[in-house]
Amino acid sequence: SKEDLEFLRANTNYSVDTITAWYRGFREDCPDGKLTPDSFMQIYGNSFLTGNAKEFCDHVFRTFDRDHNGFIDFKEFLLAIHVTSSGTPEDKLNWAFSMYDVDGSGWIDLTEMTKLVKSLHQLMNERNAQLVAREHPADRARAIFRKMDADCDGKVTREEFVSTCLEDQKLIELLTPQGTYCHVQ
Repeated sequence: SKEDLEFLRANTNYSVDTITAWYRGFREDCPDGKLTPDSFMQIYGNSFLTGNAKEFCDHVFRTFDRDHNGFIDFKEFLLAIHVTSSGTPEDKLNWAFSMYDVDGSGWIDLTEMTKLVKSLHQLMNERNAQLVAREHPADRARAIFRKMDADCDGKVTREEFVSTCLEDQKLIELLTPQGTYCHVQ
């Protein structure tokens, strides 16, 4: 609709022509205008030639599906693409925080951190997996969590997550892997 187009122009750095081109591609893949979890997995999961992408795709899908209605519409899709491809490092880390905050509570607990680190571990190709095989994903999650939980209250806030990641490039690379929608450069 005209309102959606104006909204997307105002909230992304895309021109009308670019938005229209994205829309055509989206409608080709999703004729009914709804990107379902299965379709998302088929499209996104193929970008990982090795590793188990299903669980990670579920987390990314949940973060794209802002209204939590079980599908991604074009507006949600383009806003997520914009943030993950053109946003500032802070924008991308805020988006990644939303992915890690599985229950939407506004903070990340150790259980959520462990789930995501395990799914990232499953996603890695064998060469990368061998590099981190020395450390169990739950142990790695615990170490990351301790580093981020600056006030030791058992919760990682959005601010703690973003500031810790901005100070530690290795942490950014681990939590937002190359080749994923959440990669931060």
